[in-house]
Amino acid sequence: MNNLETHHWIVDKNSSELTSNPQIKNAAMWISRGEVVAFPTETVYGLGANALSDQAISKIYEAKGRPSDNPLIVHISNINQLNKLVKNIPAVSQKLMDSFWPGPLTIIFESNSVVSPKVTAGLQTVAIRMPDHPVALALIEVADVPVAAPSANLSGKPSPTNADHVLHDLNGRIAGVVDGGATGVGVESTVIDCTCTPPIILRPGGVTREEIEAVIGSVAVDKALLEKDEAPKSPGMKYTHYAPKAPLYIVEGPRDFIQKLIDEEHQNGKKVGMLTTEENKQNYNADIVITCGYREDLKTVAHHLYDSLRAFDEEKIDIIFSESFPQTGVGEAVMNRLSKAAGGNIIKE
Repeated sequence: MNNLETHHWIVDKNSSELTSNPQIKNAAMWISRGEVVAFPTETVYGLGANALSDQAISKIYEAKGRPSDNPLIVHISNINQLNKLVKNIPAVSQKLMDSFWPGPLTIIFESNSVVSPKVTAGLQTVAIRMPDHPVALALIEVADVPVAAPSANLSGKPSPTNADHVLHDLNGRIAGVVDGGATGVGVESTVIDCTCTPPIILRPGGVTREEIEAVIGSVAVDKALLEKDEAPKSPGMKYTHYAPKAPLYIVEGPRDFIQKLIDEEHQNGKKVGMLTTEENKQNYNADIVITCGYREDLKTVAHHLYDSLRAFDEEKIDIIFSESFPQTGVGEAVMNRLSKAAGGNIIKE
């Protein structure tokens, strides 16, 4: 798999007429040829291929080293594409689309079986979103096909929030990466299943539960988000994800308790990393202290989370401790991703 020339197309997301940009056209050509191209969205970089082609989708799984029983999210650039992929658009889905598209919300519809079964992993439903990023929308429009795209990283690694992350993981494994700069939200889209009543949030993300309920009323939450032994139903949630190389532990407790854990690992000869916030960075005596934003603004934590987790890999750390965060608003998505990165390992005082 490591024998492709991976192109690096740099595109200014603020430039006008992106659909006529030669770099975008070149990248779209590779997608139309059935190859895999990484591209920026407002959440993380996606690894895109023609959602209608079995062969193209197989290349996504091969590039990522991802099990093919995990469904993918289909990205579209206009509602006409949506109409060609689903059996119907429920009223509740329409309300969510009107409020949050384009944006970091993935909606699950009944599939009309037009997309490759490799996208849906054999399910009768399909997960679709319209990204809020000019480069992504232009690429999908020029390619003129719906684009299936998980995050553009090796399976299990932290998701990429810039093109360098993509090239670090996938150089030689994909046709190219469209470099539109750093992403904004930093964690993946929220996934909500609207084929059932009430709708069920399968993955927390860039659109919060509170924001959704303000539009459509009460929603349920997938049991797999609450109970460790439940099998998740959402794209990107079935296996351990987002993990740095060193074992990661989330700690629920005061700062002195966390420092005690750090000191114990130091006594065992371990090189210890600490993931914290700007407010608390002076409070820990660890070998490497990395901040991921401000506790008072959890959107900054979401934005920097994956970049921070990747940074530990450069430091040859033996063990990493992380503070926990309030599970309100986007904090729900932050804790979900941290828990997945830690393999569910939480230390409580």
